[in-house]
Amino acid sequence: MRPAFSVVFLTTLIGAGQGLFLALYCAELAGALQLISMPDGKIFFAVGSLISLVLSGLGLGASFLHLGHPERAWRAAAMWRTSWLSREVIVLPAFMALVALYGIGHYLNWSVTLAVGAAATVVCLALFACTGMIYACIKFLQEWASPLTLVNYLLLGCASGFTLAAAFAAFAADNLLKAYAIGALGLTLLGLLTRSASLVRNSRIKPRSSLQTAIGIRHPRIQQKSQGFMGGSFNTREFFHGRSRTFLRSVKWLFLAFAFAVPLILLVSGILITSAALLCAAFVVQYAGLIAERWFFFAQANHPQNLYYQAIS
Repeated sequence: MRPAFSVVFLTTLIGAGQGLFLALYCAELAGALQLISMPDGKIFFAVGSLISLVLSGLGLGASFLHLGHPERAWRAAAMWRTSWLSREVIVLPAFMALVALYGIGHYLNWSVTLAVGAAATVVCLALFACTGMIYACIKFLQEWASPLTLVNYLLLGCASGFTLAAAFAAFAADNLLKAYAIGALGLTLLGLLTRSASLVRNSRIKPRSSLQTAIGIRHPRIQQKSQGFMGGSFNTREFFHGRSRTFLRSVKWLFLAFAFAVPLILLVSGILITSAALLCAAFVVQYAGLIAERWFFFAQANHPQNLYYQAIS
């Protein structure tokens, strides 16, 4: 598939925003259980909610860049009974509204922030499910049709969100810095394991379709001499990225390094010397790595229609 950067930014930005909100709510729960001293609500929870809201809003704005007619975007919600995309279109604004209410509640010292946060957490997890299932439910794209797709969206979003929370805590609630950084370490390691598992799985996939099944001819040796078009078309532009195997391999190692290996080193260093700069660097590097990871995720999916267009005369 040809990766659309609007969708790349949508999924990575809202993932970081969701992960940050979950980190905030975990801190409030721990404070309610008297496991930690509660940070200042007006500074930590309200500002943190604002950051989460901004990231989600930027992701929502990026999604409009993918539309040919943005003024018709509201129609995307019409098929909510059968479409995971329609469900995401509904759940994302609901999540943003609840995060805004959560932040306002802390700023105004409301007593119901735990309940609002619980509702936002349920919607947040539903949003992760909707986003992941948009791709995992497409059975003919074998690289995506796996529970690992859903798990990776959840873990990578939470990893980037907790890394951002650790960097934010260095300025607004230093007593939470180590807890968030350790959480980010664990989530990043889990993300590395599950993403590596998906890479291994995808490398072993045997395509269900071939030139023989595509055209109904069972001869063992078929050569395609022409792609079937005199020039380019929507099919050749949208369903194949046009990059070489070497380029794809480079992107794979790039995102493994920047989304996982380098952030792990920076997080450990940030914990050991309590450095806000290192934690901020960990988030920036990890987010850049996740952009590469998401680009690779889309590019790796091999659409069956490419059987017809793999050769250019």
